[in-house]
Amino acid sequence: MNTDLVNIIFGMKVRQARLEANLTLSEFAQRCELSPSYITEIEKGRKYPKTDKILKMAEVLGKSYDELVSIKLAPSLKHLENMLSSPLLQQFPFEAFDLEAGSLVNLFTRAPAKASALLHTILEIGRQYDMKQEHFLRAALRSYQEIHENYFQELEDAAVQFGRRYQLNADTPPDESRLEAIIRQDFGYQLDASRLVSNQALAHYRSVFIGGRTPKLLLNSDLHENQIKFILARELGYQFLELKERASTSAPDQVDSFEQVLNDFKASYFAGALLIPRALILADLQEIFHLNTWSPYRLLNLLQKYDVTPEMLLYRFSELIPQFFGIRMHFHRFHRTTTGYVMVKQLNMNRLMLPSGIALHEHHCRRWLAIRLLREIEEAGPDNFSDTPLVDAQISEFFGTKDRFLSFGFARPLSLSPNVGSSVVVGFQITPDLGQTIRFIDDPSIPAVIINETCERCPLTYEQCKVRGAEPVSINAERRMSERKNALAQLMAELKE
Repeated sequence: MNTDLVNIIFGMKVRQARLEANLTLSEFAQRCELSPSYITEIEKGRKYPKTDKILKMAEVLGKSYDELVSIKLAPSLKHLENMLSSPLLQQFPFEAFDLEAGSLVNLFTRAPAKASALLHTILEIGRQYDMKQEHFLRAALRSYQEIHENYFQELEDAAVQFGRRYQLNADTPPDESRLEAIIRQDFGYQLDASRLVSNQALAHYRSVFIGGRTPKLLLNSDLHENQIKFILARELGYQFLELKERASTSAPDQVDSFEQVLNDFKASYFAGALLIPRALILADLQEIFHLNTWSPYRLLNLLQKYDVTPEMLLYRFSELIPQFFGIRMHFHRFHRTTTGYVMVKQLNMNRLMLPSGIALHEHHCRRWLAIRLLREIEEAGPDNFSDTPLVDAQISEFFGTKDRFLSFGFARPLSLSPNVGSSVVVGFQITPDLGQTIRFIDDPSIPAVIINETCERCPLTYEQCKVRGAEPVSINAERRMSERKNALAQLMAELKE
């Protein structure tokens, strides 16, 4: 058991015993001849006192020395002990949320048995949904991004500093040849674009990084040039930001720590800021938002101007629009695979009831723009699809809640898996003043669609929704339950004396 965990368990026991003895922090500190601040450090798991101090504390609390220092917890707290010693908790980025592991002690010691039961419930839910450490760490990163509205000034500044240091033209996006020259000449990289595609077992990787005195970056030549450019820019981000712990493959084969997840995110953010300079794209967004009519060609033109993929462009939107236009938004990326429509990336800064993990075992609403675009790709077939992605907009209204939002996005087949469709969409909740920022929101050519979260939870019939993917089993179950409750209430009323 590591030192931090021993400190936390000891601090938790001290605080619980103090509360059971009805002693305030000040009273306990005075009787122990210690300062209140030092007791606070102990109870939060930051400090572990010497033997003489523990003996005095045990005397004041009416406990034995062995009872206080034992790392054994009561059977009712077993799940709490398991959680405290779990790798997930030890890797959780408390500092990113201005917290510390010791902060949990205050919560747990208020009602440790109940806290233990709650943690046991959470663990069981995680097991049932097959949650892995990777899911936990990526969820922590997503929360971290959302509370910062996905904007990080230090990474924006780093991209600007990089451009100045390597004399990149601030008025135009950097091209691939310039980035390749920098990574070869200034960072000593060897680049190889043949090894991955020549080995069938490795052909699904976009890139592989091999460190050492001469770092090597293996690139998949089947990627589009703009995708290779992003990989180069991200690799420069790792080096310029001096990020050590990182994924060596893209996409990552495994996630070992939150620091790795965070560093991968930072390098990707840096790449987006480098390839799509903030000042340039903000001017383009301002121009598009001031249009009175929806223009898909303007978005397609941005893909060509910055030589980026649809995901790179719209993800850059998610970084800048909330910060500089003052409107919250969401970002979704879906894939159409043999198993169905799979959400592979999301940010929900709208706080709307968006598609989520509930659809792991249910069917996402087929009326979502991201899925409608994938259906159109599937209907066209990969052989009939050009290099130009599909692009469209939609005004969606949730069935029942009447929440409305504007969304637009792209869809195209994946470069390395042309039989898999990929869509990426951003959305903005429609508020009374949204039209002041995005003027084309009133364009009548944008279709308005009633949507729901999943087919299983949607009351629309097949006649009302021709594209639903499953029966409304959850709705039907709720109806049957309601009927049983009403029948039972009626029976009890009839037989009540």
